[in-house]
Amino acid sequence: MTAILTISGLEKRFGGVLATDHVDLDVVKGECHAIIGPNGAGKSTLIAQLSGTVVPDRGSIRLNGRDITREAAYKRARLGVTRSFQITSLVMPMSVIDNVALAVQAREGHSFKLVRPARSISRIRQEALARLAEVGLAERADAPTVILSHGEHRLMEIAIALASGAELMLLDEPMAGLGPTESARMVELLSRLKSTRTILLVEHDMDAVFALADRISVLVYGRIIATGTPDEIRGNAEVRHAYLGEE
Repeated sequence: MTAILTISGLEKRFGGVLATDHVDLDVVKGECHAIIGPNGAGKSTLIAQLSGTVVPDRGSIRLNGRDITREAAYKRARLGVTRSFQITSLVMPMSVIDNVALAVQAREGHSFKLVRPARSISRIRQEALARLAEVGLAERADAPTVILSHGEHRLMEIAIALASGAELMLLDEPMAGLGPTESARMVELLSRLKSTRTILLVEHDMDAVFALADRISVLVYGRIIATGTPDEIRGNAEVRHAYLGEE
């Protein structure tokens, strides 16, 4: 199996807190790899280092063999890495399709200073609509983003990730704030996307994790204590004691 992402000896310290403690991890092309752990374990800090918004103190990050440890976030995005956040980062006054069209426009390297909106360019609009259809939001394309539900905002973020041409999707708690119906809809969508994208998933919803993940890594106090299949993680006594027993 080919590793799309290779993390070696990754360390990040904030004052006296070692947020990531010599993290070693491979993410295999085409898998959904989940990172779980208690609050304060360092999961979001790890994702921030992978996306380029936080610079590690030590260690390396390789994408398809290329060292991206010091690459800026926008350069990683151009290489096919995209991140969703715990709190949605959409442009609320804009329409749904405008948000997604901007991602298509950015991927193609067009200037954001075009006189006419990206959605008015037929090819860009068609691709934006296709990505919205992929997540089940095509009928909401022309609606103002601000009127959509929280669950629909989460689906929009996935559409934007797809429109950006992401090869590796870093998803930081996509189930956060979702009700049972919305969570089921998100799990169904991510299950479909697994066949075409590589997903690194940080999530507290254990039902979603065990439904989606091919492999799971458990992060506790900044250190990965176990990596394995869902069945292996369920049966790991150290994991049960450190984390799963809390649930």
